Amino acid sequence: MYHSGNKMIDPQLLFEKGQLRTKMYVADFGCGRTGHIVFPAARILGDKGIVYAVDILQNVLQHIAERAAHNAQSGIQTIWSDVERVGATAIPVHSLDIVFIVNTLVQTHNRYAVLDEAHRVLKDKGRCVIVDWTKKGLTFGPVDEQFVNFDELIKYATTHGFTVQETFQAGPYHTGMVLYKIPEGGRT
Repeated sequence: MYHSGNKMIDPQLLFEKGQLRTKMYVADFGCGRTGHIVFPAARILGDKGIVYAVDILQNVLQHIAERAAHNAQSGIQTIWSDVERVGATAIPVHSLDIVFIVNTLVQTHNRYAVLDEAHRVLKDKGRCVIVDWTKKGLTFGPVDEQFVNFDELIKYATTHGFTVQETFQAGPYHTGMVLYKIPEGGRT
């Protein structure tokens, strides 16, 4: 029995916001051990879609790969990478329809590099769905100094090839945002 990780964040909401459909190519940056986004996304994508489970921890990726093999989900590919290093993720440039970044930015030192890496792998008009902690002062979750400033992210994103499609509440402790990659030439 696997824990789905969906007690705080409903992946179906994120799939709706990102407009996930069959046959897409997507990535989950910082997928984590539960595969909270990876496994339900793979079911939606079907046999002709791919979800890249990306993480910096090799044991997490091994767990995801074993679970995918056990469930006969061939559309899940694991990639070991530091998403804070632009160009380090072994995903072709401009190849993805959606990048999910869920509860990952709060753990990073260079959040802007993560956005740049998402931009690099997204197709023109692709979407980046970001969800992270925003409720401070809790006895669980990250320490207050680690929280993501969504206003700063928006300012950076809108000057680096994205437009904000939407911000939304992703549960009682999280905020979400959908970034839309502006096609080269500037038309949305």
